[in-house]
Amino acid sequence: MRIKEIIRAKGYTQKEFADKLGITLSALNQRLDGNPTVGSLREIANALEVDLLDLFEDTRRNKPKEKYICPHCKKPISIEIKQ
Repeated sequence: MRIKEIIRAKGYTQKEFADKLGITLSALNQRLDGNPTVGSLREIANALEVDLLDLFEDTRRNKPKEKYICPHCKKPISIEIKQ
């Protein structure tokens, strides 16, 4: 998850963000390091003013692209899959 990264990008310390949520720093760390509920993730996203999905890594973007080589000319072929 990208929550800690987004908290920093928004200019908060974790303590300041915990205060914004009305919880202790310890409670925030439990949510960030454990398995937060959808409700607490929604609350965090709202407080950060981001979409819920922005809290998660897009694993499709992080995967290395497969390399394909043309069997005839031996040049690399670039393939992009659009959704």
